[in-house]
This record gives sequence, structure tokens and C-alpha cells, in this order.
Amino acid sequence: MAKMKAVVKTKPGPGAEILDVNIPKPGSNHVLVRVLATSICGTDLHIYEWNEWAKQRIKNLPQIIGHELCGEVVELGDNVKNLKKSDVISAETHIACGHCYLCQTGLAHICVNGKIFGVDIDGVFAEYALVSANNAWVLDEKIPKDFASVMEPLGNAIHTVLAGEIVGNTVLITGCGPIGLMSIAVSHLCGATKVVATEINEYRIQLAKKVGADVVLNPKKDNVVQRVLAETGGLGVDVVLEMSGNHEAIQEALEALRPGGRYSILGIPDTPMEIDLGRDIIFKYITVQGINGRLMFSTWYKTSRFLSSGRLNIEPIITHRLRLDEFEKGMELMKSGNCGKILLYP
Repeated sequence: MAKMKAVVKTKPGPGAEILDVNIPKPGSNHVLVRVLATSICGTDLHIYEWNEWAKQRIKNLPQIIGHELCGEVVELGDNVKNLKKSDVISAETHIACGHCYLCQTGLAHICVNGKIFGVDIDGVFAEYALVSANNAWVLDEKIPKDFASVMEPLGNAIHTVLAGEIVGNTVLITGCGPIGLMSIAVSHLCGATKVVATEINEYRIQLAKKVGADVVLNPKKDNVVQRVLAETGGLGVDVVLEMSGNHEAIQEALEALRPGGRYSILGIPDTPMEIDLGRDIIFKYITVQGINGRLMFSTWYKTSRFLSSGRLNIEPIITHRLRLDEFEKGMELMKSGNCGKILLYP
């Protein structure tokens, strides 16, 4: 059987390995894609490091990790009618069942039976990968292939930004990892009048300025709440986009949000935290939204159109391009924070 190189999580504990594994065969409703580019996500780093979340979540070792990709279709399952060989695709990484209550009421992105590439099933840090035909997103020719590999996390940013009114609003983005950086660019494109970002890593502070943040604050040096109030005439921002998962950042953003504002949370805290519901949410009359993934598939249409238009430039956010067998270097860069989006090429 033909072999391929893949990054495999072989056992519990830190690390992963490059192994020769069998090239999979597509089932009746799947396609086999040759991976042209893939990118590292914070989830991949959690699995690589084997943090508390990974210990509880990952059940099927050994397993190929990774979930963000651009690939070329090279083989079709018997029942696949919507794709053809040579199509270049990205992929929605949440595989929905299609028949539960949530799937049938427009909430397939939080399907109760859903599976995720590289988490529940083999992923895409490999020379070839299987993709459900229902999850494949055929690439517009105007979109660079490198951009296609980050359409999934970009969709997270777009979903979060557009989860409520944004035009004419002031915005606070907490955390300037890749999705936070993308959210800065998307917020401006969608009509935000002022974007304030917070970040403690100097490398990412400079990236945030590069992609258009009007003000970048370092919580270790700046009083975030006071500075945000000063930037908004004492009112507070209209919208918070929480991307950090950091307890202190979450609390500061609650205080920096104006009464009646929107608080959209994509960042995931590692541990539970306490919030004063009465003071910070109920009496402030704010709307709090948990954001999970991308809306299937309206967010994908928006993401594709933004990139096809040429008006959304995410090139500055892609800071490193490595070979697949350099994945450990990529993980170390992720741990340091001295990077934006890291692409791997099989």
C-alpha cells in the first residue's frame, strides 16, 4: 500500500512524530486531497503539548493531527457529485451529522454528534488527507492558495466580528494571536470606527499595528480600562471581541465595555473563572455571546467573498512558512508567541 508522511500523535504526553503511514482510501462520500498547505492552530499546540484539555478530549491515539488546509482533490468517493479531480479546496473542520435538532435548525456548527479533523478523526498534517465532500469548499481562483489554508480560522474571526452590529462602533480586541489579528483587519473592513487591541507579546504588538489597530495596549504596562475609557470619551467600547482566554483580560474587557454593549467570546480559558454577573452583566445590560467555529456555510461565503475581493489583506498575518517536517519548530514558535500564522508545506 502506498505510503505518505504525516505528523502523528502516537501516545499521551508532549510531542508528536513524523511517520510513514498508509495513504487513506476515500469512502463513498469522501474525497482524497493532496495537501498543498496546512497551518498550525492553537488547538494543535494544545494536543502537541498535551495540556489538560487535550488529556480529556483526545481519545483515539495514534492519530494524525492538524485541521486547517488547502488541498487538491485527487480521488473521489463513489457518491461524490459536487466535486471533481483537480478542484482546489479548503475545508470546514466541524463534521456535522446532518440529522440532529441543531443541524436541522441552522446550527450545524455546534452539532451534538459533530467530529473535528485532527481531534476526533485523522487530520491534515500529512501529504494526503480525507475530506468529507459536504465539508469541502472549492476555492475561488482569485484566492491565493496560502490564504485558502487559513480560511477556517479567518472564518472564526469573521463569525465573531459579524455576530452583532459593527458599523460605526468602537471595538476592543483582547489578544492578538492570529485570529485576534484577523479580527482587527475584518473589523476595520466592516466599518468599525476605532479598534483598540491588547497584547503582551512585543512581536504581536507590532503585528497588530501593522494590520491596522488604532491603539495597541500592553496590559503589563498600561491600565487597559482607563485607556479604553479615555479613547471613548469615558463611555467604554461598543463591542468586545475576546480572543485571549486570559482571566484578567476577560475581566478588564467587561469593565471597558459600555453599558448595553456586545461581548463576543471566542477565547477559551484553561480553567473556570468567577464573574460578578450582577455588576458586570445584568446591571450593565450587556449581551454576551459564546462563539464556536463558523456558521455553516454562510460564514464560508462571506470569507470567500472578502478574500476574492482583494480588500482583505491577511498576508502580514502569515509570518512563517515551513516544511511539514519542521512542525516542531512551528510548535516552538507558537509557544513563544513570536509569530502570526505558521504554514506548513508537505
